[in-house]
Amino acid sequence: MTTAAAPPRVPEAIHRRRWAILGTLVLALLVVVLDNSILNVAMKTIASPAPTGIGASQSDLEWAINSYTLVFAGLLFTAGLLGDRFGRKRALLAGMAVFGVASLLSSLAASPGELIGYRALMGVGGALAMPATLAIIMNVFERAEQPKAIGIWAGAVGLAIAIGPITGGVLIEHFWWGSVFLINVPIVIVALIAMVLLVPESKDPNPGRLDPVGVLLSIIGLVALIFGIIKGGELADFTSPEAWVPMLVGAAALAAFVWFERRTAHPALDVTWFRNRVFSASVAVVGVVFFALMGVSFFGVFYTQSVRGYSALQAGVLMLPLAVAQLLFAPRARLVVDRFGVRATCAGGMALIAVGFLGYLLLDTDTPIWVLVVLGLLMGSGMAHVMPPVTVAIMGSLPREKAGAGSAINNTFRQVGGSLGVAVLGAVLSTVYRDGIADKLDALPTEALREKAGESLEATLTVAGRLGPQGAGLVGPANDSFISAMHVVAGLSAGITVVGALLAWFLLPGRVPAAGPGAGPGGAGGQGGAPGTAQAGQAGPEQAADLAGKSRPAAPARA
Repeated sequence: MTTAAAPPRVPEAIHRRRWAILGTLVLALLVVVLDNSILNVAMKTIASPAPTGIGASQSDLEWAINSYTLVFAGLLFTAGLLGDRFGRKRALLAGMAVFGVASLLSSLAASPGELIGYRALMGVGGALAMPATLAIIMNVFERAEQPKAIGIWAGAVGLAIAIGPITGGVLIEHFWWGSVFLINVPIVIVALIAMVLLVPESKDPNPGRLDPVGVLLSIIGLVALIFGIIKGGELADFTSPEAWVPMLVGAAALAAFVWFERRTAHPALDVTWFRNRVFSASVAVVGVVFFALMGVSFFGVFYTQSVRGYSALQAGVLMLPLAVAQLLFAPRARLVVDRFGVRATCAGGMALIAVGFLGYLLLDTDTPIWVLVVLGLLMGSGMAHVMPPVTVAIMGSLPREKAGAGSAINNTFRQVGGSLGVAVLGAVLSTVYRDGIADKLDALPTEALREKAGESLEATLTVAGRLGPQGAGLVGPANDSFISAMHVVAGLSAGITVVGALLAWFLLPGRVPAAGPGAGPGGAGGQGGAPGTAQAGQAGPEQAADLAGKSRPAAPARA
């Protein structure tokens, strides 16, 4: 058998509109990822008393963000499985519809409790939609174009994270706080219409029986783990029972999930996929990259707004270099991979990110702001050369019919990595800051005031502002303490990113990809490849060629 005779895997009618489909998926991706970064800008307004805001407390504000994150991360894997089983287009449409309705309800929330509940509902919609976007890409693009399409997908994620503060700043300056949610509604309506008209349906033709025990264990494990991480970040203390007990429960549930999946005849997740070092290393690198991205977003905002005095909108603009670099370089990362290989490209990208973190050690209270712009460009370029190759490695290691599960795993590790970045780096930042400012707070009149002022940079500046001339002497030491804490966190982040670079260098493949779409991580003959082998007879000779590790040229009509 020769691969030259292999028929196209994607029908011609779908192939012709593939870029329009990708644009629709990117629109869905933007609105889901954009949401949290937009909300961060509106926090101060939402905390204001009615009618300006809804009088949310600090705890209310934290849970307005965390309720979304908790539900989103907890349901990602299950949502990917549902898409594989019942149809990815159905999952995408359902997710976007739920997200749009929940956004409208959030914009009309009359109390903090309502906002938290509606945000959790938005998390359900986001979890359904997110895995479907990447899974559909794998089913509408031929192998040769998948790296470019995934590069655009990855660039859109970075863009959404960075432009969120700008969008939120513009909306808050001109409209009421609910506009940061209401803006989602027209975008969702346009996306739904385009999805109905353009996006084809796809699913796993042989999904097997349902695995309710595995699904339940995965939800319990992910929700408990993320809850513990969030709580540890809030308390800046992971030794508190409120943090480590949920994390322990989550870890135990995930361990039980792995144990059960290895023994059941119809697993929700074939855990033998993780035997492939390329697959395992790729998902680990994804987690490290988003640990870095969310970490720099976390302390970068405090640096630009609190220390340097920029407005929320100006601070958002300063995040643009990171987004622009990702948007420019992510779709072209495949060209670097073609020349230097996956290993060198990803390790080099991680090294750039690490250098960017080390560059934060140069920042002080009066450092020229162009230095921050250069660091953003450097880190964005690094991320752009990591995310597309590792995402291609993850998705290409799995049977095409399991694209939803693969996308869910990719997104789950991304979400867990991001949550850890905010929680761990936030806890370190808070601890080092408190230690640095403690001796400067002795001049405050009461113990309660000293305790309040030591919570964070923002708390110190708030107390200083209320005390008037008496508190003016706190501003300089507070900024200096924060800069010192930021340097510690940046150094820690650089070290963790170097570990990611080593993982990429030693575990990712060189110039030869591990396996094409259609082959399981274990290879055509191993247990991990069994699902792909089972599908080969249904998919035709092209799929069998993929299982043999071969590639086919593009069909003549598409040259």
